[in-house]
Amino acid sequence: MKRGIVLGLLLTAGALSLWAAGFQNPPAAGQRRGGGGGQQAPQPLEIQKVKDNLYQILGGGGNTGVFITDTGVVVVDTKNPGNGQAILDKFKTVTDKPVTMIINTHTHNDHVGSNEQFPPTVDIVAHENTKMLMEKMDNFKGDKAKFLPKRTFKDKMTIGKGKDEIDLFYFGPAHTSGDAWVVFPAIRAMHSGDAFAGKSTPIIDANNGGSAAQYGKTISKAASTIKNVDVIITGHAMTTMTPADLKEYADFNNDFITWVQGEIKAGKTAEQAAMEFKMPDKYKGYTVSTFLGGIQGNVSLAYKELAKK
Repeated sequence: MKRGIVLGLLLTAGALSLWAAGFQNPPAAGQRRGGGGGQQAPQPLEIQKVKDNLYQILGGGGNTGVFITDTGVVVVDTKNPGNGQAILDKFKTVTDKPVTMIINTHTHNDHVGSNEQFPPTVDIVAHENTKMLMEKMDNFKGDKAKFLPKRTFKDKMTIGKGKDEIDLFYFGPAHTSGDAWVVFPAIRAMHSGDAFAGKSTPIIDANNGGSAAQYGKTISKAASTIKNVDVIITGHAMTTMTPADLKEYADFNNDFITWVQGEIKAGKTAEQAAMEFKMPDKYKGYTVSTFLGGIQGNVSLAYKELAKK
């Protein structure tokens, strides 16, 4: 049976690798979300007020945060290519201030794709691993390298002060190896990027350092460390979330790994385990994501990582 498990891991890991490679450089525009080159036609966007001087812009890729400071606008994630002007148009309905900073929560193209549509003088900030991964993307080759992050951090960075303060945190691998958590302490709000994209099975990009085994631990660290928030802008959910939702999501991912460990102990292959997966009743409303191999990709990656321990 162990031989069957190893063979299943090899076969599925190969398929997952091919799938994940497409996440960084996907097919033609409009076929799927993810990283890659090429301009896309702007999609209809919607701006929503989250708190005081914080807004979120939905559509066109990952959720964009708009934080209005005394000196200008901080944009968190720039969606798929071709959405820069649409983002500008949306937040110009609430402020006339210029964009002074972009924060990229991670490397995927639906979060960094429109960096190049903002002035090259704009300060761009990201985790050090995210910059390293972005440097490999076609979007930032040649003269477009000027749209890469200009400043990076390792564990924590504080930008600004008082009501304009922004705290950036890194708690470990989850969606990728560079997921940044963006906190606005004065208004008790946060942007989680795709580490917490919504209430679904996680999207784990192993090719860019994501981890199934560490996912729940990373989310647990975020939930236990970041205490001064009431509302969370997620990577893709159409509504904001709460700290209680984040804690539940950590429990969900930790429970998933416990279940995988049980399947391994029972001698099941990754394929068998994936076919048997059922959403636990306690996580009502959660969905199974189909990105990056879906549940089979998650299970296979977990098997592979746990086999190394």
